[in-house]
Amino acid sequence: METSSATAASGASGNTGQSSQGYINSDFETFLKMMTTQLQNQDPLNPLDSADFALQLATFSNVEQQVRTNVLLENLGVQMGMTGMSELANFVGMETRVAAPARFTGAPIEMTLDVAKGADGGVLVVYDEFGAEKQRLTIDTAAPFHVWQGVDESGERFEDGLYSFTVESYRGEELVGSSQAAVYARVEEARIENGETVLLLNSGVTVPASSVTALRFPVVYEAPADVTEEGAGEV
Repeated sequence: METSSATAASGASGNTGQSSQGYINSDFETFLKMMTTQLQNQDPLNPLDSADFALQLATFSNVEQQVRTNVLLENLGVQMGMTGMSELANFVGMETRVAAPARFTGAPIEMTLDVAKGADGGVLVVYDEFGAEKQRLTIDTAAPFHVWQGVDESGERFEDGLYSFTVESYRGEELVGSSQAAVYARVEEARIENGETVLLLNSGVTVPASSVTALRFPVVYEAPADVTEEGAGEV
């Protein structure tokens, strides 16, 4: 799982910190050798000013402190990343509500319908993964939730696959709005990409975590084998 990458990152950061410390020690030894050589080979009639030595020591000290600061910042970043991965683990196995396609495998798909304000009628349009319209169902504009059973008007079950749902809002015969329905889908994986948290759903679709509008424990929904979709406002 993704948390293993955080552990690896922690180990890598530790190695970085150790190597940085090694560089500091190595550089300090080199600095002392150079300083000793400088003292041994200085002109007795024109010795180096002690202020120059003090300046050199101060310069090296500043570099050393900067390297140590960088190491501390790297370790802090890894710790924050591990905390973030721990929070991401809470998403896995949960059901999210998000405007995205859903995979139909026989079980009903629960969704929310966003009907335009002032509309007096609505239609749920079902598309397959190729964008072909497969079904149009009249919906109750007063009912925010809908359960799509995955059967046509004759009671025949749709094929397994990826389906998307669009809500068309009407005022009389006029189309006044169109929006994608938000479906509930289980989270298979959570990860960070380019600084953004993304979720891999059981449909195979990847969505930004920021697009999720609800999170819940998985709901086991089993419909009878002979259930048919009878149309308007069935929830």
